[in-house]
Amino acid sequence: MRSSARVTRWYTPWLFLLPGLAVVVAFSLAPFVNMIVLAFTDATALGGGRFTGLANFQRMLDDPKFWLALRNSSLYLACIVPPLVVLPLLIALLVQKKLPGITFFRTAFFTPVIASAVVVGLIWTWLLDSQGLVNNVLRALGWISRPVPFLTDEWLLLFSAMLVTVWKGLGYYMIIYLAALGNVPNDLHEAAQVDGAGPVRRFFAVTVPALRPTMVLVAALSAVNGFRVFSEIYLLSGGSGGPGGADTSLVMLIQQTGTGLTGNVGYASALSLVLFVITLGLLLVTLRLNRREEAL
Repeated sequence: MRSSARVTRWYTPWLFLLPGLAVVVAFSLAPFVNMIVLAFTDATALGGGRFTGLANFQRMLDDPKFWLALRNSSLYLACIVPPLVVLPLLIALLVQKKLPGITFFRTAFFTPVIASAVVVGLIWTWLLDSQGLVNNVLRALGWISRPVPFLTDEWLLLFSAMLVTVWKGLGYYMIIYLAALGNVPNDLHEAAQVDGAGPVRRFFAVTVPALRPTMVLVAALSAVNGFRVFSEIYLLSGGSGGPGGADTSLVMLIQQTGTGLTGNVGYASALSLVLFVITLGLLLVTLRLNRREEAL
């Protein structure tokens, strides 16, 4: 009787997992495999496509738009990671204190995280427009004689988008740091204080070493998100990718290449595969760094 019950019930856990597995296969695994297959074809948005081997990747090496997009995405990653590692930590140290009204500030810092990307883009477009609030304030103070081209200059647009990304991500990474700060033993701070260490010394001698794995995690998450940037540049540039497409990111290039009736789905899939390999590499580097930190 027992053996019969075991035989008829081994599949019970799989029945609970089946709906979730079906969703993952249908909407994640199957499209991913299809993307890999299409990367080696000349498929278009209307379907079809012949196997072309490595032709799409050869085209990529000779495509100046690809190298421009790769440069922009890499520069974006390099510029947003340091502030998104440091600033949320400083904010978390401030808001972790139990003071009257501190909940309001925690909510204020986290609000941009849950705000729609479209709403955030419209707000910052209004702020940075040639007739927007920032230019009007600078003109009223007498600091400028003509509007600063935040949204029409190649480099100013890119750095404006970085500013939006940092502003929107502060609250998210602040929450991660708050959770990690709760695990830092108070005994270490008390011992350092007894030894005469001030707040700054305790921060570098106690807090930073304890949070180093969390800082690596935040760096990895922000790096992946920065390299995959799309909405900030797209919305601030009005979908054009800046003057002459000079600020197009890799994800924007994929969107421009693969959409529309004339979209080259095969080439867009090859670009997507390259994006996947790069982001996977970033995650593997993070995993290695985390293991090294745990070993220390």
